[in-house]
Amino acid sequence: MLTKSLHRGVLLTLTLLVFLLLAACGPKSSGSIVEGKVNVITTFYPIYEFASEIGGEDIHAINLLPVGVEPHDWTPRSQDIINTSKAQLFLYNGAGLEGWVPNFLKSLDAGSEAEAVEVSKGVDYIMTDEEDGHDHGGEGEAEGHTESLHTDPHTWVSPKSALIMAENIKESLQSVDPAHKDGYEERYNKLAERLRALDSKFAAELAKLPNHEIVVSHQAFAYLARDYGLTQHAIMGLSADAEPRSQDLLKLAELVKKEGIRYIFFEELVSDKLAKTLAGEAGVSTMVLNPVEGLTEAQEKNGDNYFTLMEKNLQNLILALQ
Repeated sequence: MLTKSLHRGVLLTLTLLVFLLLAACGPKSSGSIVEGKVNVITTFYPIYEFASEIGGEDIHAINLLPVGVEPHDWTPRSQDIINTSKAQLFLYNGAGLEGWVPNFLKSLDAGSEAEAVEVSKGVDYIMTDEEDGHDHGGEGEAEGHTESLHTDPHTWVSPKSALIMAENIKESLQSVDPAHKDGYEERYNKLAERLRALDSKFAAELAKLPNHEIVVSHQAFAYLARDYGLTQHAIMGLSADAEPRSQDLLKLAELVKKEGIRYIFFEELVSDKLAKTLAGEAGVSTMVLNPVEGLTEAQEKNGDNYFTLMEKNLQNLILALQ
């Protein structure tokens, strides 16, 4: 028993050390704790945007993920632990997106009152075995460290799921700050109205199109595909940096030709090299489909947000699926 708890202690110390080492380098997150406000720490862009919209003047939101960084390959720094320890609310997506969260929460100060909320709770999760030739290694490897099924974490990419997430954010704000309950309710209703309008628009516009097959660089659009009648074929798996095998690319190139697919989608925060290779192989063009995991610096300057990026996604899907 002693060795087990000793082992756990060593692991935790090592985890903290890694956090501290990482803290020494890398871009800074946006801001520090503000006294007298409800401080809300969010793990990545969509949650930050929804929390800011619903929280309004009553909260101070800090997004951990820096601009232009992809959430799949980011880990927190010691300043993030310090900020979160002092905050009232820590909002993370869950569904396996932020693998670092359990250790991060253990690292918070003993006296921390931060309430941790998994905002994708209640979404009807999509499970995937990532077979499709996008296995991250042999079967043995997959079995070795997880069950063969993974939860697809990209819940927010569908306005239908985003609505559930927004409601969870509203309820968590009301729970830590009941004094401003009505304001949260009112601002949430406005946001929910916009998300419902976006949902209706996606449903109406995509239903009119003759084609429904999309080829994407990373398997981030399953919720969008399920909710709006599309079929997603991904070059890579759930993780944006998984390497496909050459026979997968050939198979996809054949599918593209057979189905008469005219565009291969790529995303801005990830290299477009593979999408371009496949497009060249199949003799088609590339276009952006954004999983809205974060903003590029140009998009931030431009005042883009979840809604403008999703509108652009819809326009690109309409163009590609004519």
